Amino acid sequence: MSSLPPENVQDYPRPPALAPVAATLRVMLAGQTIAQTSRALRVLETHHAPTYYIPPEDISARLIPVRGTTFCEWKGQAVYFDVEAGGVSAPRAAWSYPTPKARFADLAGYISFYAGAMEACFVGKTRVLPQPGDFYGGWVTPNLQGRIKGAAGTEHW
Repeated sequence: MSSLPPENVQDYPRPPALAPVAATLRVMLAGQTIAQTSRALRVLETHHAPTYYIPPEDISARLIPVRGTTFCEWKGQAVYFDVEAGGVSAPRAAWSYPTPKARFADLAGYISFYAGAMEACFVGKTRVLPQPGDFYGGWVTPNLQGRIKGAAGTEHW
Protein backbone atom coordinates (compact mmCIF):
# COMPACT_ATOMS: atom_id res chain seq x y z
CA MET A 1 0.00 0.00 0.00
CA SER A 2 1.22 3.51 -0.77
CA SER A 3 1.32 6.40 1.67
CA LEU A 4 1.17 8.77 -1.29
CA PRO A 5 -2.13 10.64 -1.80
CA PRO A 6 -4.41 9.52 -4.66
CA GLU A 7 -3.87 11.37 -7.95
CA ASN A 8 -5.63 10.94 -11.28
CA VAL A 9 -3.32 11.34 -14.28
CA GLN A 10 -6.24 12.63 -16.33
CA ASP A 11 -6.43 15.60 -13.95
CA TYR A 12 -2.83 16.61 -14.63
CA PRO A 13 -2.61 19.73 -16.84
CA ARG A 14 -1.64 20.25 -20.44
CA PRO A 15 0.62 22.10 -20.93
CA PRO A 16 2.38 20.30 -18.08
CA ALA A 17 3.09 21.73 -14.65
CA LEU A 18 6.33 21.71 -12.67
CA ALA A 19 5.99 20.99 -8.96
CA PRO A 20 8.24 20.31 -5.96
CA VAL A 21 8.20 16.79 -4.52
CA ALA A 22 7.31 16.43 -0.85
CA ALA A 23 8.76 12.91 -0.51
CA THR A 24 12.40 11.83 -0.58
CA LEU A 25 13.43 10.13 -3.84
CA ARG A 26 15.96 7.31 -3.99
CA VAL A 27 17.52 5.59 -7.02
CA MET A 28 19.51 2.34 -6.81
CA LEU A 29 21.93 0.67 -9.21
CA ALA A 30 24.40 -2.17 -8.53
CA GLY A 31 23.22 -2.48 -4.94
CA GLN A 32 24.07 1.16 -4.24
CA THR A 33 21.97 4.25 -3.63
CA ILE A 34 23.18 6.41 -6.52
CA ALA A 35 20.78 9.31 -5.95
CA GLN A 36 18.83 10.49 -2.95
CA THR A 37 17.13 13.84 -2.50
CA SER A 38 14.39 15.71 -0.73
CA ARG A 39 14.78 18.56 -3.27
CA ALA A 40 13.34 16.92 -6.38
CA LEU A 41 10.97 18.40 -8.91
CA ARG A 42 8.34 16.59 -10.94
CA VAL A 43 6.58 17.26 -14.21
CA LEU A 44 2.85 16.52 -14.27
CA GLU A 45 1.25 16.08 -17.69
CA THR A 46 -2.16 14.74 -18.67
CA HIS A 47 -2.17 10.93 -19.03
CA HIS A 48 1.48 10.60 -17.94
CA ALA A 49 2.96 9.22 -14.76
CA PRO A 50 4.94 11.98 -13.02
CA THR A 51 8.50 12.41 -14.25
CA TYR A 52 10.92 13.09 -11.40
CA TYR A 53 14.06 15.24 -11.65
CA ILE A 54 16.93 15.17 -9.16
CA PRO A 55 19.50 17.92 -8.51
CA PRO A 56 22.90 16.80 -9.86
CA GLU A 57 24.64 17.39 -6.53
CA ASP A 58 22.42 14.66 -5.01
CA ILE A 59 23.65 12.03 -7.50
CA SER A 60 26.73 9.90 -6.82
CA ALA A 61 26.70 7.76 -9.99
CA ARG A 62 28.92 8.60 -12.93
CA LEU A 63 26.89 10.18 -15.72
CA ILE A 64 28.49 9.82 -19.14
CA PRO A 65 27.05 12.00 -21.91
CA VAL A 66 25.97 10.07 -25.02
CA ARG A 67 25.13 11.15 -28.54
CA GLY A 68 21.64 12.07 -29.59
CA THR A 69 19.02 14.43 -28.30
CA THR A 70 15.24 14.66 -28.29
CA PHE A 71 12.96 17.66 -28.28
CA CYS A 72 9.97 18.27 -26.04
CA GLU A 73 7.57 20.99 -27.14
CA TRP A 74 7.22 22.09 -23.50
CA LYS A 75 10.68 21.65 -21.99
CA GLY A 76 13.05 21.95 -24.95
CA GLN A 77 16.05 19.83 -25.95
CA ALA A 78 17.02 16.85 -23.79
CA VAL A 79 20.46 15.28 -23.55
CA TYR A 80 21.11 11.70 -22.42
CA PHE A 81 23.57 9.83 -20.21
CA ASP A 82 24.84 6.35 -19.55
CA VAL A 83 24.76 5.74 -15.80
CA GLU A 84 27.65 3.89 -14.13
CA ALA A 85 27.95 2.64 -10.57
CA GLY A 86 29.48 -0.38 -8.85
CA GLY A 87 30.83 -1.82 -12.09
CA VAL A 88 27.40 -1.70 -13.75
CA SER A 89 26.61 0.47 -16.77
CA ALA A 90 23.04 1.35 -17.69
CA PRO A 91 23.08 2.73 -21.25
CA ARG A 92 21.10 5.89 -22.01
CA ALA A 93 19.36 5.54 -18.64
CA ALA A 94 19.11 9.21 -17.65
CA TRP A 95 18.43 12.57 -19.26
CA SER A 96 18.46 16.27 -18.55
CA TYR A 97 17.39 19.61 -19.99
CA PRO A 98 20.53 21.81 -19.76
CA THR A 99 18.73 24.90 -21.08
CA PRO A 100 14.98 24.29 -20.78
CA LYS A 101 12.31 26.66 -22.01
CA ALA A 102 11.43 29.51 -19.63
CA ARG A 103 8.39 27.80 -18.09
CA PHE A 104 10.67 24.91 -16.97
CA ALA A 105 13.79 26.94 -16.15
CA ASP A 106 14.01 25.38 -12.68
CA LEU A 107 14.73 21.99 -14.33
CA ALA A 108 18.05 23.21 -15.77
CA GLY A 109 20.69 20.57 -15.11
CA TYR A 110 18.42 18.33 -13.03
CA ILE A 111 18.61 14.64 -13.95
CA SER A 112 15.80 12.14 -14.52
CA PHE A 113 16.28 8.38 -14.51
CA TYR A 114 14.38 5.72 -16.45
CA ALA A 115 13.04 3.53 -13.64
CA GLY A 116 13.21 0.41 -15.84
CA ALA A 117 16.96 0.88 -16.36
CA MET A 118 17.69 1.17 -12.64
CA GLU A 119 17.76 -1.56 -10.01
CA ALA A 120 15.03 0.28 -8.07
CA CYS A 121 13.53 3.75 -7.69
CA PHE A 122 11.50 4.99 -4.74
CA VAL A 123 9.17 7.87 -3.96
CA GLY A 124 9.28 7.91 -0.18
CA LYS A 125 9.07 4.24 0.78
CA THR A 126 7.06 3.35 -2.34
CA ARG A 127 8.90 1.42 -5.04
CA VAL A 128 7.97 2.65 -8.51
CA LEU A 129 7.29 0.88 -11.79
CA PRO A 130 8.41 2.37 -15.11
CA GLN A 131 5.83 4.15 -17.25
CA PRO A 132 4.67 1.75 -19.99
CA GLY A 133 6.35 1.89 -23.39
CA ASP A 134 9.93 2.54 -24.37
CA PHE A 135 9.97 6.32 -24.61
CA TYR A 136 8.38 8.04 -21.61
CA GLY A 137 10.22 8.20 -18.31
CA GLY A 138 7.45 8.56 -15.74
CA TRP A 139 7.47 6.71 -12.44
CA VAL A 140 4.26 4.78 -11.76
CA THR A 141 3.20 4.51 -8.12
CA PRO A 142 0.13 2.67 -6.73
CA ASN A 143 -1.65 5.92 -5.84
CA LEU A 144 -2.05 6.88 -9.51
CA GLN A 145 -5.48 6.50 -11.05
CA GLY A 146 -6.56 6.85 -14.68
CA ARG A 147 -5.06 5.56 -17.90
CA ILE A 148 -1.34 6.22 -18.27
CA LYS A 149 0.02 6.89 -21.75
CA GLY A 150 2.84 4.73 -23.15
CA ALA A 151 1.35 1.28 -23.67
CA ALA A 152 0.57 0.02 -27.18
CA GLY A 153 -2.30 2.00 -28.69
CA THR A 154 -1.78 5.12 -26.55
CA GLU A 155 1.16 6.70 -28.35
CA HIS A 156 -0.85 9.36 -30.23
CA TRP A 157 -3.12 10.81 -27.58
